[in-house]
Amino acid sequence: MDLNADLAEGDVLSTVDRALLDVVTSASLACGFHAGSRMVMRAAAELCVERGVAIGAHVSYRDRQGFGRRALAVPAVQLAADLVEQWETLVDEVSAAGGRVTYVKPHGALYHSMASDTEMAATVVGALAPCCRVLVGPAGGALAGPAAEAGVEVVSEGFCDRGYDAGGQLIPRGGTGDLIADPTEAGRRARLLATEGRVRSVDGTWLEMTVRTLCLHGDQPGADRRGRAVRDALTAAGVEVRAFAPVVNG
Repeated sequence: MDLNADLAEGDVLSTVDRALLDVVTSASLACGFHAGSRMVMRAAAELCVERGVAIGAHVSYRDRQGFGRRALAVPAVQLAADLVEQWETLVDEVSAAGGRVTYVKPHGALYHSMASDTEMAATVVGALAPCCRVLVGPAGGALAGPAAEAGVEVVSEGFCDRGYDAGGQLIPRGGTGDLIADPTEAGRRARLLATEGRVRSVDGTWLEMTVRTLCLHGDQPGADRRGRAVRDALTAAGVEVRAFAPVVNG
């Protein structure tokens, strides 16, 4: 099982980011459109290379004010150009650090739009397929068809620090049960997803979910403690924690 974190979303590389890079096997780095900067990308990439962590591009709508969490009406041609620009920017910084970007994971509202809207999924896949053949996204959803047609691998993702509704969708930020703050509970959820392929929704419904990577959010308070708890819980359960694709940094 891969363990990933969304990182490099601050003005500097935070102590939490650094701590998470001690426990994760993949890191999705902000590409400047919703957060981060070239300086932070480079610093994060250097640590990823040093620690053998796979690197992904955490692309977004151009929305720093809303932290990429607002669904924006962006023409498909412009969105495609924005996605390629973000990819190329991160590749420049990661290459300078001696690493390589091996996957793409959309952020925030773009991630959710891609999961539910086939046209949006097709735009994302069409823009990024020439650059990268691996996309991280939610288990199931609208991404599967366009990705299969383009020959793009989809790595299904589950969340151990976010709550799900009874339909298997993430609770919107600010909603009741949206965040899993307790490190022990986050670890328990990670173990269940990794070993039993299931997780409990906010109303108590058990959701069946086959995933290949588990996500931690670096922007949430206490993310470093949850990250350590999740890694320890997976190890205690006998789960091999490793990147979903060979790490090619260095």
